[in-house]
Amino acid sequence: MSGLRMTMQTQLVLKELLQNPTQPQYGLTVGQAVGLQSGTIHPILARLERAGILESSWEDPDEHAAATPPRPRRRYYRFTTDGAEQARLALARAYKSKPSGTTSAAIPATDS
Repeated sequence: MSGLRMTMQTQLVLKELLQNPTQPQYGLTVGQAVGLQSGTIHPILARLERAGILESSWEDPDEHAAATPPRPRRRYYRFTTDGAEQARLALARAYKSKPSGTTSAAIPATDS
């Protein structure tokens, strides 16, 4: 079973998501909170979703239609049932096993 590489950016994203682990969060807002551009944050979120740590859903169509000014429909991310715990454990492993100067660790893949 291969693991998901956990870069420093991935660690930042997970830490931000863990601030409100039960709430769906808009991907672009997460990226802005940790200082990552759209082209960086969305691939990270997609990898975490493929790994079974996050799940995503599109904004309610009525909420989108009511947005002023008009904007693209938002995609929200939240932890899966055991995703927050997986994230906490992975961050702990990353900090524990990270030699000086290293910027990545691995999150074990799940069978989803």
